[in-house]
Amino acid sequence: MNNLTKADLPVPAPRSSRPEILAEEIIERLTYRIGKDAKVAKPHDWLTATILVIRDRVIDKWIESTRKAYQTGAKRVYYLSLEFLIGRLMRDAISNLGLMEEITNALASLGVDIRVIAGLEPDAALGNGGLGRLAACFMESMATVDVPAYGYGIRYVHGLFRQQMADGWQVELPETWLAHGNPWEFERQESSYEIGFGGGVETISSHDDQPRYVWKPAERVIATAFDTPVVGWRGARVNTLRLWSAQPIDPILLDAFNAGDHIGALRESNKAESLTRVLYPADATPAGQELRLRQEFFFSSASLQDILRRHLQQYDDLTNLADKVAIQLNDTHPAVSVTEMMRLLVDVHGFDFDKAWDITRNTFGYTNHTLLPEALESWPVPLFERLLPRHMQIIYAINAKILVEARKLRNFSDTEIRSISLIDENGDRRVRMGNLAFVGSHSINGVSALHTDLMKVTVFADLHKLYPDRINNKTNGITPRRWLMQCNPGLTNLVRETIGDAFLDDAEQLKPLDQFARDSAFQEKFAAVKRANKVQLSNLVASRMGIKLDPNAMFDIQIKRIHEYKRQLLNVIETVALYDQIRSHPELDWQPRVKLFAGKAAPSYHNAKLIIKLINDVARVINNDPSVRGLLKVVFVPNYNVSLAEVMVPAADLSEQISTAGMEASGTGNMKFGLNGALTIGTLDGANVEMRDNVGEDNIVIFGLRADEVANLRSDGHNPRAIIERSRELAQALSAIASGVFSPDDRNRYAGLIDGIYSHDWFMVAADFDAYASAQREVDILWANPSEWYAKTINNTARMGWFSSDRTIRQYAKEIWRAG
Repeated sequence: MNNLTKADLPVPAPRSSRPEILAEEIIERLTYRIGKDAKVAKPHDWLTATILVIRDRVIDKWIESTRKAYQTGAKRVYYLSLEFLIGRLMRDAISNLGLMEEITNALASLGVDIRVIAGLEPDAALGNGGLGRLAACFMESMATVDVPAYGYGIRYVHGLFRQQMADGWQVELPETWLAHGNPWEFERQESSYEIGFGGGVETISSHDDQPRYVWKPAERVIATAFDTPVVGWRGARVNTLRLWSAQPIDPILLDAFNAGDHIGALRESNKAESLTRVLYPADATPAGQELRLRQEFFFSSASLQDILRRHLQQYDDLTNLADKVAIQLNDTHPAVSVTEMMRLLVDVHGFDFDKAWDITRNTFGYTNHTLLPEALESWPVPLFERLLPRHMQIIYAINAKILVEARKLRNFSDTEIRSISLIDENGDRRVRMGNLAFVGSHSINGVSALHTDLMKVTVFADLHKLYPDRINNKTNGITPRRWLMQCNPGLTNLVRETIGDAFLDDAEQLKPLDQFARDSAFQEKFAAVKRANKVQLSNLVASRMGIKLDPNAMFDIQIKRIHEYKRQLLNVIETVALYDQIRSHPELDWQPRVKLFAGKAAPSYHNAKLIIKLINDVARVINNDPSVRGLLKVVFVPNYNVSLAEVMVPAADLSEQISTAGMEASGTGNMKFGLNGALTIGTLDGANVEMRDNVGEDNIVIFGLRADEVANLRSDGHNPRAIIERSRELAQALSAIASGVFSPDDRNRYAGLIDGIYSHDWFMVAADFDAYASAQREVDILWANPSEWYAKTINNTARMGWFSSDRTIRQYAKEIWRAG
């Protein structure tokens, strides 16, 4: 066996997809892998047995894909992300392998309903929102368009918290998605690496009289890989999501244990395990900041060591690294990779600094996801230097190189030098990770056309001046497999019956659906699918919350991370104003509407958590007021995750994309809603701009200030109080909230929140309120005309194909990675 080449290895025989054979295999796995008799098996046993049968077929294609990459010498893409919000995997794998009907029938023959067991699969708690879901869509699309790729992240034991409500307040509980194991993952003990922290740096002489630097960490932990296969559409390729788990070098200090210090004996284990325990530990304290930086370096160092090992295994030489490897940094979280790559190349592999810098810069690309300066991570220099002393030296060396170049070659002023420096000198000195990612990458991309244009004149204006060819745009996308075919089978089947199957392989082939937008018979079928999806969501809300919804009402949905710039507050204030109008003018023809919210607030983000409480307080009052006559209901659905989104997105009539213009990088929820036949109400922010261009101005409801108008208003002096005093509905709604109408138990609960709108209104809630309220009344008029409504929503579905993540990944592959 050892004498065989990879090409000589036997290839497994193709596995049958006949339902009766699949059923036999499920019974076999149930018996011999789980140890259960079918007569006493529980639903979770059937789930695991079914996953194991599917997994075997995935593994065949996984091995085949890996062999092909080695044999062809294809360039590999490595996607580094602190989040991968992958959701449930079973249905995804079954669908992409083209086995949905066969598996469904096989289970049915055994008396098992696939819908029941699929609902038991836990969501992997590896992400917070759009950033992590984008990474998951990209992984699936890279496999679909045949780009050899690895995703690298952290195997969080608990990940992001599970959200519950206690009297309307968010309560964070640990998410236990790994409590019963994960049948999709494979531990790779051979792929383990030491990760160091702290200590010092020694300088040693070498034969060429050049000093060499050796980092001597004071602490070490082991990073061990866990691999999950990621299946592309029709099984074209299976790529790898490799997640790192932390383990101590010495799991127990026996001397301490035997001396009676039973807790202290486990301190190394606890310290290591804390690295991969929770996603985004609160960083309001120095200890929290240190843990966050440790996490980021831990997964970055393990990933780079793994990448270099794999490359050397195949090529024996790192000089061609950039020709065979592309590393994409998803936001600033993995930016420390730039310095770790330099350390590995210079200190471990013996490259001189300039050559290592060329290799590093040509290998890395950086995706920026925010224009908010506070969201571009930075770390106190003393913390960084204590935790990563060699990397701090490298940062100073890179900074010297960049600043000298800027001063001598570009004649930068002192102000420009301060702007591009890797060290922020304003107040306590901090390491700017956004600047580090920028200078250490050959490509810096935004995620929508507007966002990319704004990057050049805001957060990276001076770096763009120094390197004018690096910034480019790659507008985000979503995978249509999960966000249409899987989450909305009713609509998928209707589209197939109407225009054929071409759109299954190319989402832009949805365009022929346009010709049916005003076809009354098709509208009727489209509306029936939408209503069925609304019934499904209504049943979920009733079972979880005991609230009854009317599927005939307009479902107006805003689901996303709770943040002031995303303006859930604008939505709920307008809801209060609408509530007042319905009660004041019962004679008017109000359209029934259900306002649905979902999303999580960061545990330390006080105002975001207060907004959740406000939504729940407003819901309690409105939903129990008989004078509303069922015309308005408000619901906050707890514990937003991928599986909940898969129910809410297909049920939406109206999609709320109302961020303050210039602050949302892209958004992908807007794309999911539009693809599933929802009308968007939104500002010209992020990818809303390109959505308008693709679906047409008549098929989207745009309101409010543009990004340049927001910037001008802020710089010229925004006077929100005057705006509020001129707007009767806004003033009354703010007064009701601030005075305690919705919080009789604590009448001052929202006084500070509302005072922020009066005093500065940074997020332009007051500035955009009247335009938003007016746009909502336009929506009411449109809803009252079903033929017009469905014509526009059908146009949305037909014209959203461009927003497939397949298109995005092809652009990355061609223009940044030069892969595939």
